[in-house]
Parts: sequence; C-alpha cells; structure tokens
Amino acid sequence: MSGNDQIELKFRLFDGTDIGPNKFDSSTSVGSIKETILARWPAGKEITPKSINDVKLINAGRVLENNQTIAESRMSVGELPGAVITMHAIVRTPVVDKSNDKHSAKIANSNRCECTIL
Repeated sequence: MSGNDQIELKFRLFDGTDIGPNKFDSSTSVGSIKETILARWPAGKEITPKSINDVKLINAGRVLENNQTIAESRMSVGELPGAVITMHAIVRTPVVDKSNDKHSAKIANSNRCECTIL
C-alpha cells in the first residue's frame, strides 16, 4: 500500500451516533485522528473527552495506539476497496482515587447487583 492512499473512516460513539465519514491519508497517525474527533465531538453530549488520551479507538477488536498510522493499524479482513471503515470511539472515564473519596466508594458498594446460580 502506498503512503498516500485515502481511507474513509467514520467513528461510532458510545450512544450510537456517528462522527464522519471523513477521508484520511493512510500515513495519518491515530493521535491526529483523535484530534479530529475531539474537534468534531458533538456538543451537548453527557460524556465529553478532554484530550486525545481520553479517547480509545477500536478497529476490528483492536485498541489503536496514538503513534500508529492508519496503514499500520488496518486489518484487511472484510474490507472492500472504497468502503467506509467504522471505528468505535470510546471515552475513558476518569479514575477516582478511592482513598480520598469515601462517598463514591459507599455509593459504588450500594449499587451492586448479585447473581445466584441454583
């Protein structure tokens, strides 16, 4: 594959809405794509990423690394030439320091569900 191939991508968000489709060079880094996603993130969403590190891109079950290019991270299985590739854009939730946040720990413990197998 040459480095100047155009790949059409769209990004499925956690609530089923999409960003895109947009065309990218196959030499574009995943980090640059995440910057595009941040710039086009729909206003009014309950969960909004603050940086590219808050977004995880998943393609064909693989989490893509920021330093990879699209060409390096693509999987050719099931792709048709000229087809739009859908990637999942997942927002990482902030990690809560449980030692300092006793109230959150109390809520987390009270909202558990249990299963019993008879």
